[in-house]
Amino acid sequence: MQAEDGKPLWTAAEVLAATGGNGSPGDVTGVSIDTRTLQPGDLYVAIKGDVHDGHAFVDKALKGGAAGALVVASHPGDDSRLVRVDEPLAALRRLGLAARARLTGTVFAVTGSVGKTGTKEALRACLAALGVTHASVKSYNNHWGVPLTLARMPRDSQFGVFEIGMNHAGEITPLTQMVRPQIAIITTVAPVHIEFFASEAAIADAKAEIFLGLQPGGMAILNRDNPHFDRLAMAARAAGAAIISFGADNAADVRLLSMTADALGSDVMAGVLGQTIRYRLGTPGRHVVLNSLAVLAALAAAKLDIEQAVPPLAWLSAGPGRGERSRYDLPGGPVLLIDESYNANPASMRAALQSLGEVPREPFRRRIAVLGDMRELGERSAALHTELAGTVLEAGVDLVIAVGRYMKGLYDLVPAARRGPYAVQSEHLVAQLAGLIRPGDAVMIKGSLGTRMAPLVDALKSHLASHATTPHKS
Repeated sequence: MQAEDGKPLWTAAEVLAATGGNGSPGDVTGVSIDTRTLQPGDLYVAIKGDVHDGHAFVDKALKGGAAGALVVASHPGDDSRLVRVDEPLAALRRLGLAARARLTGTVFAVTGSVGKTGTKEALRACLAALGVTHASVKSYNNHWGVPLTLARMPRDSQFGVFEIGMNHAGEITPLTQMVRPQIAIITTVAPVHIEFFASEAAIADAKAEIFLGLQPGGMAILNRDNPHFDRLAMAARAAGAAIISFGADNAADVRLLSMTADALGSDVMAGVLGQTIRYRLGTPGRHVVLNSLAVLAALAAAKLDIEQAVPPLAWLSAGPGRGERSRYDLPGGPVLLIDESYNANPASMRAALQSLGEVPREPFRRRIAVLGDMRELGERSAALHTELAGTVLEAGVDLVIAVGRYMKGLYDLVPAARRGPYAVQSEHLVAQLAGLIRPGDAVMIKGSLGTRMAPLVDALKSHLASHATTPHKS
């Protein structure tokens, strides 16, 4: 990756100075921790993970054209490209800090119980319309994902967008102190990972750690609709931040004025600090609309041209597992498949069900929800599943197919006429699901990653594609 001034991402001297390592690497054009996606010119970082130790793949990385490899000092071999350090992950952090130190652009950080990745991607798209923008890929938001994203940031970036996640209290603090954002967004607070917290208020406090890395004069973007707004606002002010709020609440600084939804997206009108902004969103769902208001608030906080920035939102679509929509035209009518299989918690499950309820009855006459267990909810697991039964009915779901021990509680509360098959494990439904779907159906599949709902999506995609009269449209 070459900057506008012709320099590589990192010169060899910069790598050694930042990491404190010894060796003779080449100039670096990228940074990688995975030999499966490594490109020639990358700096390979041999991280020791829960399953694999990256040192086992160093030779593969070097044979694949790596400019260098960060390894522990005791690693065997005499290749000059080996950069010997005390500990590769710590060295990666130092490289990330060096990247942040040389940046002169504006840095945004995004956290929240749900909506982090979608909000980050929407903000990235808007900022890219205004200048050179660097952002986290996928959900690289943890103790290795954040420093890796920092280390990959080109020196000429005008904007940096970082997603920061957590499962436990104290995890956000070191990450936000690395990123040092000028603008921090908290999308919402909900009972996600509640198994590891005493209360939802404790989750709010953990999310508020993001303000501990804010630069002087920083801005906090907060959800005015969330019941923890006041608590978050107090934490933001304690950190010296000014606040811009967003939401449907009349008191919000960036407020939803109206939205018109269809199967493919929404037309939105928002009030932004007294200015009316109209734009199109290419991803459906009221929750997506509300998160887009956070993006507008962040643009306003950075004093950027919002009207110039928002057009790319019309082309932004959800990715696999995160709300991706695929239409298959079958003899007799279309089928809409909504893939929400990446993860699930009570807030995102409620949002996904509401989004399914917004699918028009013409041409989609039947709404089907395939729901899997939500994980990491602790002693409230049973209650948090059954509490969603009302949302299922409000969304006008015609058929519920359920997977998992806890989702059985919700399934039992649904009227018998609306119950499809139930299975303890998702693989037991693979053969049945395809036979239940017919033309005119809108099917949404969602559950926590550990519930393994993705194989159901893959099997249904394969079945529908084989029966489609025309190539499917996403």
